[in-house]
Amino acid sequence: MGESTFHAYDVVLLFIIYHSYGLFDILVRLGVKTVINARMKWKQAGKTENHQLIQELSKELSYSPLFISLCLQRGLNTKEKIDSFLHPSEERIYDPFLMHDMERATERIMAAVENGDKIIIYGDYDADGVTSTSVLLETLEMIGANVDFYIPNRFTDGYGPNSKAFEKLINEGCQLIVTCDNGVSGHEAIKRAKELGVDVVVTDHHELPEELPDAYAIVHPRHPAGQYPFGDLAGVGVAFKVATALLGEMPVELLDLVALGTIADLVSLRDENRVLVTQGIALLKQTQRLGLAALYEVAGVKKNEMDEESVGFIIGPRLNAPGRLGDASPAVRLLTTFDENEAQSIAQFIQGKNEERQQYVKKITDEAFDMLEQTDTSPDVYVLAKEGWHEGVLGIVASKIVGKTGKPAIILNIDRENGTAKGSGRSVQAFHLYEALDTIRPLTVAFGGHHMAAGLTVPSENIEQIRSKLNDYAAVQQLSGQMGEEIHIDKVVTQEDLTLETVEELKKLAPFGTDNPKPTFQLDNVLVQTVRKIGADGTHLKMSVQLDQTSLDTIGFDFGEVADRISGNTRLSTVGKLEINEWNGSRKLQLRIEDIAVKGIQCFDYRSTQIPESLWNKQNADFVFFDSANYEQYQEKMPASSKAYLIQTRKDAKQFLMQHSLLVLVDCPPSLTILSLLIEHNKPENVLYSFHSTTNDYLEGMPNRQHFANAYKFILSHQNIDVKNQLGILAKTLNMKENRVIFILQVFFEVGFVKIESGLLNRVETNEKKDLTQSITYQKKVQRIEAEERLVYSHAWEVEQWLMNQITISE
Repeated sequence: MGESTFHAYDVVLLFIIYHSYGLFDILVRLGVKTVINARMKWKQAGKTENHQLIQELSKELSYSPLFISLCLQRGLNTKEKIDSFLHPSEERIYDPFLMHDMERATERIMAAVENGDKIIIYGDYDADGVTSTSVLLETLEMIGANVDFYIPNRFTDGYGPNSKAFEKLINEGCQLIVTCDNGVSGHEAIKRAKELGVDVVVTDHHELPEELPDAYAIVHPRHPAGQYPFGDLAGVGVAFKVATALLGEMPVELLDLVALGTIADLVSLRDENRVLVTQGIALLKQTQRLGLAALYEVAGVKKNEMDEESVGFIIGPRLNAPGRLGDASPAVRLLTTFDENEAQSIAQFIQGKNEERQQYVKKITDEAFDMLEQTDTSPDVYVLAKEGWHEGVLGIVASKIVGKTGKPAIILNIDRENGTAKGSGRSVQAFHLYEALDTIRPLTVAFGGHHMAAGLTVPSENIEQIRSKLNDYAAVQQLSGQMGEEIHIDKVVTQEDLTLETVEELKKLAPFGTDNPKPTFQLDNVLVQTVRKIGADGTHLKMSVQLDQTSLDTIGFDFGEVADRISGNTRLSTVGKLEINEWNGSRKLQLRIEDIAVKGIQCFDYRSTQIPESLWNKQNADFVFFDSANYEQYQEKMPASSKAYLIQTRKDAKQFLMQHSLLVLVDCPPSLTILSLLIEHNKPENVLYSFHSTTNDYLEGMPNRQHFANAYKFILSHQNIDVKNQLGILAKTLNMKENRVIFILQVFFEVGFVKIESGLLNRVETNEKKDLTQSITYQKKVQRIEAEERLVYSHAWEVEQWLMNQITISE
């Protein structure tokens, strides 16, 4: 075999490429197209469309087929239904007296007003609660009531009617309590108020318990004894109906508050709520409320651009912030003040509370993810607890963990003083959180909630048992493969759909929210043109992609990490919402990314001068070693959820069967054939390779003919060569490295050219010609050189292509 043509320049180049950059830098700089798994489960709607009806309605109403398709998905399958939906009218504003106890409630309130009795509006600490309180407060002030309000503190009073709070209010002169956005579960407090001679009028919208409290009146849109045609009003919607009944007409000036609370509380935006919110947003665009104007200013919102997204993502969270951290009453004062200085002061206070809330969320979220990374297992349900976590933001943290992992999460703050842990849980569609908690009720102090969310208090000593039981429940229900958040896709769009006109048409379906989501679109097989990270810390993704002949800008919040795994000319699928990005007077179409996927098997390059420590953190993986020394040294460093295998022969490789979806190739195989056989009967979803090698056979190369000739010539002229004790002298004489001399002598020995007895080497007298390449040692070195060349010193995309070819062949 001829001498290797590998030069020093190549060594330097490879060293720079593989050891100067991080893993993902290597992939991007070398143009590697990696595979990215979707974070969520993509569920497509509209697969069985009535194309004839779409065309008919499109022609009749002069809307695009895409728009009509979205209408049909919302149950709007006639011209009349579409017109009614697109032009919400006051015909959908129902008579408040259809609601149970409305007449009795308003009569009692009016009697208190006429008598000059002190009335307390007892609200709640979230955005729906403070807007409900504000609506009733302003209404009662309009009719001359002696009225004040009380917002219970999340940490001292808890949610809903509180006996001690009621007693305090009554002792201070309260003669009538009117609840809003709470009350239907306040049995004890309402009973106590009655014992003290004070009536309670409940206005609420939450789930009705089997037994209702003994209140003077219970106003609720779903009360079984009522006749109200729409049961999905928010707490502020119910308060607004009470206001309408008290005033004898609809107080349209309060609809801005109704829109705020309704959107923030995530109730249905169909039917009556659609009318209330549509008119309310129009008021928010021209609000005269000093407090809202001040809040717009500190939040950086333009009044004329207010919409449901501004409320849901900017204004709503700020109204929620004070109640999450303590006293929510400043939010009510902000919404109802007529003092400009007070408005500015409270707006700044609330902005500060929101920033404080964001800091708590970031700190706790970071700590929670650190805890996840340190665990040796990968459970189906996360239960995380720590002392010092702020209880007011744990629901937000749980949501972030669900969003990243696709698994249910319960986040608890441990209170050492009373031996309990309190917090919130969030879930995914496949896991009914309330039912799961119901199976461990004896292990809790209290809990409440529904399918997707819950609040709970548990003895801190039971946390580990609760974690175990919830994961047992998931296992018994066989939910492991069903975890993950779902995203519902309205349509796979084509090039023709990507226009500004499409987005303008879609706006006619707004306001978007629960039961009327903003359309989500899928773009398949788009070509990435440019990709980069944006944001102060590079957490967001900015891409330009091409669908057929149309280019489209995209932005993905919290997708910054993906930028390291995508290069130009990558083809991918993405899901998101179409919108118009306006900048310096320019209007461009943009897709706000909600998920990304590159289909296929994902390969990750972990090659380095040493086996990286990060390799041993991989959970649920099959680690394959080809070097017994590495196997003995490192197998104990792996997580308990992973498994180590030593593969040294073709038989080992043929018998290897993966137990997990992640295959980790730790070191370099002795031959490409063994690695190919190993892959042959396995179908990994992801391959992570280090291919660490200590032999350097490829860099050293194969000895050429002259090396073999010089060595043989020396042997012919010398006898009793002491290879055991004088190998160094021999290597120096031959001007070769010792390992090369050993290799040549071993080849000579195997083909019968030399013999070694008692450490002394001599030639074997023979006239028979031998082929050196038939030596086992020679063949093994050829195979190692081939493996190192292909796996250790090739570019990443060449390694990936070779691995993918083996996987394809195995299929």
